[in-house]
Amino acid sequence: MGRPEDGRLMRWINDAHRHLGVLPAYPFYGGPPVAPAVAARATIGALLSDLDREGTERALVIPNYGVPDPGIAFSFNELCVEAAGKDDRIAAALWTSPRPADAALTDAALKLAGEHGVRALKLSFLLGGRAGDPACAPQLDKIFAAAREHDLTVHVHTSPGAASDIDEVGKLVDAYADDVRLHLVHFGGGMSGHIKLVGGLFFDWIAAGKQVYTDLSWAIGFTPRWLAEEISRRGIGHDRVLFASDEPWGDHPGELAKLTAVVGDGELAGHVFRSTFDVLYGPKKGA
Repeated sequence: MGRPEDGRLMRWINDAHRHLGVLPAYPFYGGPPVAPAVAARATIGALLSDLDREGTERALVIPNYGVPDPGIAFSFNELCVEAAGKDDRIAAALWTSPRPADAALTDAALKLAGEHGVRALKLSFLLGGRAGDPACAPQLDKIFAAAREHDLTVHVHTSPGAASDIDEVGKLVDAYADDVRLHLVHFGGGMSGHIKLVGGLFFDWIAAGKQVYTDLSWAIGFTPRWLAEEISRRGIGHDRVLFASDEPWGDHPGELAKLTAVVGDGELAGHVFRSTFDVLYGPKKGA
């Protein structure tokens, strides 16, 4: 615990998902060019100031993305590695791609996998590719092999429908999560994913020995309550959920309030806000 400049009591937490880098304006959905992520940060100093203001003790920092040009996301990899090298509060994730067209860029990214502070490889199918596409299999095999070799977590976006749907992304759990930690971002990302996961799939994977983790950023209102009740009822899953803000696309105060209201300040809160982050994104054993 600590106190910011205005004297308010502050809880120090770990954030398992936030971004670094500023994207250019883009004409999303046929409209005019816009830059909606108004809190995006271009510099390491600005990022650290945000962590101090929030009371964030440690954070996994991921290249910013969203504009449909994978090269922009790849261009932020070295900035994230630099941030992790500058301050041990920061763990870095590297942007990778399942698309065959991005093979050379992914190869270059994976060469950074052994750098100090790198603790994750980021996958998102929003910019193309599909878990079940045979053309993506060689790239996916290479990404998960690098995660296995360097003891990294693979951090995967989920959202309803298309290539990011939990039914599709779940193929990665089946194929790779026996021996690679897989963080399913946004817990399915919407109604269908939430119900499938809390209704059984998430717990089935855990019971089967899959190394599957998640966060509740973007989760629909009923979901955190239901998930917490199911964790209590089933007696598993308490150590598989992390706090994540998804700044600048998410809202740190809102996400913090949402989870605090559900997990309180007891044992489950300790896992969600601190210890599970250390398992996935803390310093490597022996480092």
